[in-house]
Amino acid sequence: MNHLLPLVCFITPEEGNLVEQAVNALKGGARMIQLRRKHASGHELYSWAVTLQQLCREFDAIFIVNDRVDIAMAMNADGVHIGQEDLPLEKARKLLPSPVLIGCSASTIAEALKAEREGADYVGFGHIFETISKKKEHSPCGTELLRKVTSRLKLPVIAIGGISAMNARDVMDSGAAGIAVISAISSAENPELAAKKLTACIRI
Repeated sequence: MNHLLPLVCFITPEEGNLVEQAVNALKGGARMIQLRRKHASGHELYSWAVTLQQLCREFDAIFIVNDRVDIAMAMNADGVHIGQEDLPLEKARKLLPSPVLIGCSASTIAEALKAEREGADYVGFGHIFETISKKKEHSPCGTELLRKVTSRLKLPVIAIGGISAMNARDVMDSGAAGIAVISAISSAENPELAAKKLTACIRI
């Protein structure tokens, strides 16, 4: 993973043609794709996962399955991303030993440090700014808290939540190793161009 940092991670939205969206993101420079469809069946997720992993291979990108450790195991995904309410990280690590990547969501310093102790390979931290892509129960973390987290962790921190080409530079200046987005690419008039703009922001 480290050789691809800094990176843009595209998380598939709940609606639309996710394969087409992923292709646009990869063409625009995204180096991580996370398959996320909360209400899809296991069969659908597996089928999409096989296709997306092949695409990621072609673009030298990382393919991550959201939540579903079983899907990641079944098709030998590059990794899995788990949340605070999912399978405990230490259990996921036993099922998916290195070099399989495990990312863990965190919204506090304590959660981020716990993820590091338990064997995560990276932390997805946020939401940084207001976002409509996911329902949130807490207020935005902001770049000040992000800066504190990145200064405490040895792991790469990928920031998420309300990130766009307008604020991505501030996020990276706060120590993030990358950014994760949904609507900034999927809802753009030109998704590939939007991905290119984001990629340019993180590499300046």
